[in-house]
Amino acid sequence: MPDTELVAVRTFANRIEAELARSALEAAEIDAIVTADDAGGTQSGLWLARGVRLLVRTEDVNRAEDILGSASHAP
Repeated sequence: MPDTELVAVRTFANRIEAELARSALEAAEIDAIVTADDAGGTQSGLWLARGVRLLVRTEDVNRAEDILGSASHAP
């Protein structure tokens, strides 16, 4: 992703859920990044306090919200 402002569109309880949402966004051609505060992988449980965030460009927030909103309501 080139230098641009990123916005957290969702926070998940675990990395698996965040990666699934990232895949849904990327299938819709929206670049997304999954990030968690785990001290560079040295403290894997550190992210539990803040969750795992899914970031997108500011210009993609509305589309991402629409996609994630419809995905969370799927049967």
